Amino acid sequence: MINISSIRSHMYCPMKLYLQTHVDTTISNDIQLNIEIKKIKIDTQDLIQKNMRKLKKEMNISEIEDTLSENIANYLESTFSSIQNMNLGITTEQILEINNETYFNIKNHALKAKQAMELLGKNGFAIVDMFFPNCMYSYLLKDTRLEIMGLCDKIEIVDGKYYPISIKHTTPPLKGVWDQDAIDLAADAILIEEEFETEVFVGFVDYTKINERRPVIMDVNLRKALFDIINEVKDIEYNKKVPTVKINDKKCGNCQYKNICLKE
Repeated sequence: MINISSIRSHMYCPMKLYLQTHVDTTISNDIQLNIEIKKIKIDTQDLIQKNMRKLKKEMNISEIEDTLSENIANYLESTFSSIQNMNLGITTEQILEINNETYFNIKNHALKAKQAMELLGKNGFAIVDMFFPNCMYSYLLKDTRLEIMGLCDKIEIVDGKYYPISIKHTTPPLKGVWDQDAIDLAADAILIEEEFETEVFVGFVDYTKINERRPVIMDVNLRKALFDIINEVKDIEYNKKVPTVKINDKKCGNCQYKNICLKE
């Protein structure tokens, strides 16, 4: 399964993706470990959200904590085992830190949920939106059919419709968005469609430098371009296809692999 970050690297330069994947394994492992740890935090938050819907206002604080903790211990144990099998170098201290952070989060939500249910006289299902509003950040998404996964910067939900938001800190073009930003957003869109069984017709790029939001229509041409790039990324990652180096003075000058590509 490829990550959206690989698509971003390919859009920057296909050779950069090749070197990250097959040459610079130390950096690749560090990146992958950070992705896995971020995924754990997102998944446990999602489990807490689902478990909160089961709460009853008659429960005491201990029962609330037990309910919020359901399936989390098993998830953490199996996930840590998988990461260790991947030889990504996760340490005992990192595992302990994640466990402690997770259960602190559970206790914190338990106290807040208890107070909210007592104050409003409502069960967990009615108060869950107070803690998890209809706006999700860094949401992990997967599509097993297309074999891609990634974190969407932000998903806004308005009147039951899902809108992917890509947050960029670069300077935008005079009009519209950069091609790589549109492709990035299209990847988020198809993952949202798979995850939530919905259709995404438009997404937005937030360019923070100018504090401006620009729309991107998820049309057939954009989706086709994305699928072509996904196939190219798979060729590089799975089949070790060596791409052609395309010299770009600005990009190459800022790339950590310039001494490898340009050594001749």
